[in-house]
Amino acid sequence: WQSCRWICLQMGDSIPIRLQSRETIPIDGTLVAHALGMDSTTFRRLMDQGKIKTLCERGTGEDEGVFRISFYHNAARVRLVVDPQGALHQPMDIRPDTA
Repeated sequence: WQSCRWICLQMGDSIPIRLQSRETIPIDGTLVAHALGMDSTTFRRLMDQGKIKTLCERGTGEDEGVFRISFYHNAARVRLVVDPQGALHQPMDIRPDTA
């Protein structure tokens, strides 16, 4: 997996993520918000405040063509593996905040 920069643009039903290659991957923000145990409004506010951190990694080798995108809030993490259209390629990996 190689790291890739991204910029969160707007949020409606999804979160567009811009990669260095200028590709945009739509991610269902509501799905991520609920996996983090919050509503969409709170999620959007925390994203805007920089309190939810993200990491986007581009697949290499046998994972080429998919992206692993992780969202972190406190000790909670939600990780998605998606294709360029935002379709999930694996079940979400959710690590709850146990603090």
